Formats: sequence, C-alpha cells, structure tokens
Amino acid sequence: MSTRDSEHVVHVRAPGKVNLALRVGPARPDGYHGLVTVFQAVSLYEDVRAQEAPGFSVTVSGRQAAAVPTDDTNLALRAARLLADSAAVDKGVRLHLTKGVPTAGGMGGGSADAAAALLACDVLWGTGLARDELAELAAELGADVPFALTGLTAVGTGRGDVLSPVLGRGTFHWVLALQGTGLPTPAVFRRFDERQAGPVAEPVLSHDLMSALRAGDPRALAPELVNDLQPGAVDLAPQLGEVLAAAADAGALAQIVSGSGPTVVALASGHAHAQSVADRLRAAEVADEVLVVTGPTQGARVLESMRGPAHPGPA
Repeated sequence: MSTRDSEHVVHVRAPGKVNLALRVGPARPDGYHGLVTVFQAVSLYEDVRAQEAPGFSVTVSGRQAAAVPTDDTNLALRAARLLADSAAVDKGVRLHLTKGVPTAGGMGGGSADAAAALLACDVLWGTGLARDELAELAAELGADVPFALTGLTAVGTGRGDVLSPVLGRGTFHWVLALQGTGLPTPAVFRRFDERQAGPVAEPVLSHDLMSALRAGDPRALAPELVNDLQPGAVDLAPQLGEVLAAAADAGALAQIVSGSGPTVVALASGHAHAQSVADRLRAAEVADEVLVVTGPTQGARVLESMRGPAHPGPA
C-alpha cells in the first residue's frame, strides 16, 4: 500500500430516523416480529470517515460516544468487514465515527453508522457496488440499515428492511427530547410480547397517514402517529410518560416515542412552533437534551473523497 493510498480519506454522512408509525405483528419463526413502519430521515446525522489501513479499527467521538463499542460488535466495523468479505477486498480500514444521533435512542444511529461505513468503504476500496447491492448487504446488518442508505420517507415491511418510498410534499418540523441513557431494543420487544393478552393481529397502516404525508400536512399527520412499542418502552422507562405529557403541555400537535425509545418526538406545525415547543420542553426539565430537526432528508451520501495528509478524526 502506497503512502498516497493510505492517505485517501472518504467522508460519508447518514441520517438518523424517526418512526411515524410502527405497527408490530406476531413473532415469526426466526424470532423477529413482522413490522409495518413509516420511517422518516431527519436532520440529525452520523459522520463516518474511512481511511485505508492494514487492519480494521474504529474510533468514536461526539454525542454519547462513550456508550458506543469499539470492538468487533460495532456495527460500522461489521459493515466494513462484510463488504470486504463480499467483494473479496484484501485491504483494511480505519473508521472514525462522529456521532450526532443518540446511542440506543430509537433513532437508528448505529444503523446510520453501518450504512455510512458501507458507502465509505465502497468508495475507498473502489468496489463499485450499485446501491441495490449495498442495500442487500445493509439488510444483513440490521433491519434499519437499508433505510439509512435511502433516507427520505419510506414504508418498511418484513423486519422493516423491505422498503417502498413515500412520495410526499414539504418539510415536517420535529422536536426531539433526548435521554442520556438508552433503551435496548430487544428488551422493548420482549416487553411488547409480555403485554399481549391474546393473539397479535397482522399490522396495517392507516390510509389517512399516507394521505397526510402526500399532502405534507402536519395537522393531518398528528392524529396518525402511532407506535405499538410505546407502552412497553414506558413500562421500562416510566419517566417517558412525563416527557410525553410535557410535550403535550408544550403545545405539540402530537408526541410519540420513536422506535424502541427512549427518544420522544414531538410534531410541530412549522419552524417557529417547533422552537416554542422546544423552549417549553427545556423549561420542563424532563429531557437531557432538546433539539429541533426537520425531515425528510436524504440518505447516506459522500461529502468528501480526498487524497492528502488528512486523517479521520473528530469533525
């Protein structure tokens, strides 16, 4: 490997997501639940920088970086190894993740890391995979990883990894109430199962939800927000009930736990309204951090691919 090659750095950015609807079906023979969900990518991002190296390693900075593993369980590192194995690449990579999405927050931060790492390593190593080929690898890594590649708004079925784009209008404004401690997704699904008193119906989406997205109408969208995992998440983290109540008191159009939680997402009618809801949520002191974001935003994309004396590190 030449010095020139070793200094090639690829910078990819991928978005976090919120689940506007998450309907959970019965457990399948493989242990997963059948899902129907609507993802929307939002303007909170993971940045991954990839640089060729003799082996595979990862470092992390940014939001809740200390909670992210840097061993072989790291999803971005697993993505790089999977691509190398699949494309018969005999090179390694040094990854640096700059986190903007909360860890174990129900917003797909790890999935965004994996999607960004797949794209970054594809460019770095010149493997030349098409997006649908990258999406197939993404689905092997986790149910939310394919969406982090595509972004925008999409319906996910199966485990959430079979995607159909939603052609909507306009921009939606969201207020995020973040917690310093995450909720493990498997535990939330177990609690969902424990709460069921009888058979679980096959999941379906509301036609009104899809109409509201196509129209870009936040007031029509508000009553359609739904998350079947929310009661279980609140059972495991009772303080989320206070966050949801505070968001309602702050004047949000609607509020919901995103994915498996614990992030609470509040819908606003526009930018000024979102800022007002955020200010009131901060004053209520029910979250460790409150942010305003917009959606939909595009999926994983290359921001920079350069050769020179640059090294992955904090943004």
